[in-house]
Order: sequence, then C-alpha cells, then structure tokens
Amino acid sequence: AMRHLPYFCRGEVVKGFGRGSKELGIPTANFSEQVVESFPSDISTGIYYGWACVGNGDVHKMVLSIGWNPFYKNIKKSVETHIIHTFKEDFYGEILSIVIVGYIRPEKNFDSLDALISAIQEDIEEAKRQLDLPEHLKLKEDNFFHLPEGKIGNN
Repeated sequence: AMRHLPYFCRGEVVKGFGRGSKELGIPTANFSEQVVESFPSDISTGIYYGWACVGNGDVHKMVLSIGWNPFYKNIKKSVETHIIHTFKEDFYGEILSIVIVGYIRPEKNFDSLDALISAIQEDIEEAKRQLDLPEHLKLKEDNFFHLPEGKIGNN
C-alpha cells in the first residue's frame, strides 16, 4: 500500500451512489471512472488518509476509500473521498485535488450499517491524529493544491 504514497490525484467530482450522505451521514466526493482507472492498478484497496481541496478552496483533512465497498457489493472499483469539513452545498462538477498520505486499514465487510458507520468514525479520528504529525502537515502546503488560473472549472 505504501510505495505509491504520497499519491497526488485530481479530477472532477461526479455523482456517486448517493449513499454517503443519506445512509451513512458521511458525505463523500466521488471521482469519475476515468480517474479511478488512472490509479496504480496495484495500489491496495482499503482506507487511506490525506489532504483534499475543492477548486481553489482551503485544504482539509480527508479519509479516502479505494475499493469495492464489500458492504454494498459494488461491481466497479470506486474512490470516495470524505473531506473532514462541512460544506454548505454540493460541489459536483468541481475539481477535487487530493494527496493520499497514509494507509489506515484494508477494506472489509460489516454485519450492519451501524458497524460500518462506527468503523468510518474511527477511521476519521485516526486520520485526524495522523495528519497532525509534522511530516504529514507539510503536504498540506504543497503547491499541487494551487490550481493554475483558468483550470478551476465552471464556478
């Protein structure tokens, strides 16, 4: 899982399954299939943490799931980013820039929605702790997050 990290990625936010916010209360931003397919094929599925930025906005902590979401039995691999920040509105169509910094755990199935939600909450707490470490904090300031003018999309 670690040899590709930190992993820098940018892409448009597309509509996902609509489960994150509704069922889990944990909204996620989804990348298009093209972006997902551009990830290294040997990157391990599982839960990661890092930094995320929408458009040219502020950089926030995030937790990321790469994989098949066994609880939901997806047939397509997905990359879903939960930004640890409350946004006032959806940002479909915006450019999401992420830096994946570290790995938390493999993906696994859960017996219930409650068990899944509680695991995600633990992942979020772990991400917050890890991202406060100096070696991870410095990536928050990376120039990658400053989109060149004109590349911001249609706001």
